[in-house]
Amino acid sequence: MKAACFRAEFRNDLSMSSSYKTGGPVTLTEEQILALHSELIKMRHDVNGRLANIVAAAELIRLRPASTAERLKLLLEQPHVAAESIGEFSRRFESSFGLVRA
Repeated sequence: MKAACFRAEFRNDLSMSSSYKTGGPVTLTEEQILALHSELIKMRHDVNGRLANIVAAAELIRLRPASTAERLKLLLEQPHVAAESIGEFSRRFESSFGLVRA
């Protein structure tokens, strides 16, 4: 039985470790590298923000247990939003390098 907070869109990431192939050597321009780096920075910032929200909600629950119900919703949403941010970056990364599942 799965946990009640499990969401279907919070998919199993083991499929991401399947083998990939490229169409051959890949060359990126400086602009493409900088754009990919910018996407990485954006994703890292978003995930760090989600983690900070989780810590803040947990601290508020600890300090004010009466706020648990209100804060629990925030706690349960954050991992899914962070996972989506990582997934979006992964899709763009795969696309940039022409990666396809073997």
